[in-house]
Amino acid sequence: GTTLNVAGTEVTTIEDIPQGHKFVIKPIKKGDAVIKYGFRIGYAQADIEVGGWVHTHNLKTALGDLLEYTYNPEGHKDVEPTEEAFFEGYMRENGTVGVRNEVWIIPTVGCVNSIARAIEATARANKPEGVDEVVAFPHPYGCSQVTEDQENTRHVLADLINHPNAGAVLVLGLGCENSRIEVLKDYIGEVNPDRVKFLQVQDVENEQEAAEGIMKELMDYAATFKREKVSAKHLIVGMKCGGSDGLSGITANPTVGLFSDMLVSKGGTTILTEVPEMFGAETILMNRCANKELFEKTVHLINDFKEYFIKNGQEIYENPSPGNKDGGITTLEDKSLGCTQKSGSSLVKGVLAYAEPVNTKGLNLLSAPGNDLVAATACAASGAQMVLFTTGRGTPFASPVPTVKIATNSRLAGNKADIWYLRQNPKVMALPFKEDIRRPDRDNTIDVYISDDYEDVLADGIWEQFFTEKPEPLTREEKKEWLKTFSGVSLGSDAFFPFGDNIERAHRSGVEFIAQPGGSIRDDNVIEVCNKYNIAMAFTGIRLFHH
Repeated sequence: GTTLNVAGTEVTTIEDIPQGHKFVIKPIKKGDAVIKYGFRIGYAQADIEVGGWVHTHNLKTALGDLLEYTYNPEGHKDVEPTEEAFFEGYMRENGTVGVRNEVWIIPTVGCVNSIARAIEATARANKPEGVDEVVAFPHPYGCSQVTEDQENTRHVLADLINHPNAGAVLVLGLGCENSRIEVLKDYIGEVNPDRVKFLQVQDVENEQEAAEGIMKELMDYAATFKREKVSAKHLIVGMKCGGSDGLSGITANPTVGLFSDMLVSKGGTTILTEVPEMFGAETILMNRCANKELFEKTVHLINDFKEYFIKNGQEIYENPSPGNKDGGITTLEDKSLGCTQKSGSSLVKGVLAYAEPVNTKGLNLLSAPGNDLVAATACAASGAQMVLFTTGRGTPFASPVPTVKIATNSRLAGNKADIWYLRQNPKVMALPFKEDIRRPDRDNTIDVYISDDYEDVLADGIWEQFFTEKPEPLTREEKKEWLKTFSGVSLGSDAFFPFGDNIERAHRSGVEFIAQPGGSIRDDNVIEVCNKYNIAMAFTGIRLFHH
């Protein structure tokens, strides 16, 4: 029964419609195409009245199997160059630039993972000023692999060893694995022996003792790098989405797309991946290819993945996920048209194989699956110094490079703000962690501790893994009282607030100052709620993305 003004037309919903889900603004007959983002997202399976809910019960994908594609680049042009921008980065000796100055421990095989973690813990205790972090990257690969699978592992490991976010790297091998150090050296290429050092466990009597001296040398070398002013043309940013909802393609993804265009206009590089989530929107990217050769590469990029599914007896369009559907995404076209919003409007300048380093500035398409961990790692392997990750449902994972989560909706953004503040609670700050707990494990333990599932880390037989003594839980009442002290928060938005309830949610997280573009037909309601809570709000008049 809610009445909304949609592009000048009054539309009244005729049933309950969850946040992020779709309703129609004109009658749709059974068999008609349903249009969103200006493109078909499927066919109606029944008549749908104005204001009616559109979802899995009455909408079905229109996609088929392998397709023939035609290159139609007319009307597409690249973004215009803009004024050079700069950031503070770490210039490496080979001309690449890092956004972090870390020391990495890269195992060649899963057999040495526990040793890598032990070396990491010891080195962290002696980390010099100037080194951001010491990080081991355990993995289950490096042996018992064949053909393409084995080659992919070797290329990814070599890419990480050469990554500019690592000021120095210890390559830790066992000695009898398929991808042993001597083999990997052919993939790594020439290295600076001060920056990259090798340790093969089977060649030494005490690997911990041997590693201690090597790590000191590596950390001392990394500490010589300082942040300096660097052109944004050196930035390579991966773009990924996961835990998406119906708002992903309307809010967060277009914002990332605008950022992509902005960075490309300044000579920088962005990487779009998740090939199966391009299905249904692939022609948009194909027609934006800078030339026919790139178009042909993109066709292969799409069809190679489809053929992989067919060869293994899988449905090509078995997507979206249950969580996507709960969040309002109905068909793969719906998901893909939202996903590709992250690419902005610039021309495609490169098409990369899995683990292939970027070699062309501008927007690049990368062969990798939709799996969050694999795709984000693939972006890092291809050279991304950071990943922008949009999410509507929320997801806690990270990747080898800084992974910035961008919420699609006020609820998720507000909850994350609350979690951040709960982590500052004196009880949390005083948690008696064991010295050898790794940073990711510590962070994940804190997140569970401040949740309603705190027994998952405080139960007898479990807390001993993390703490030197059993902490008292942070009760629901204590959390409620602590959040009441959350104040003085500033909120900036690249889009206007369409409803007063956006402000209600912001108030719960201590927001007292807001800067937003303004321009909503409900600005009066938003101002009214701001006045209710004495929130100062400024309209900037600058709207960084448009539907």
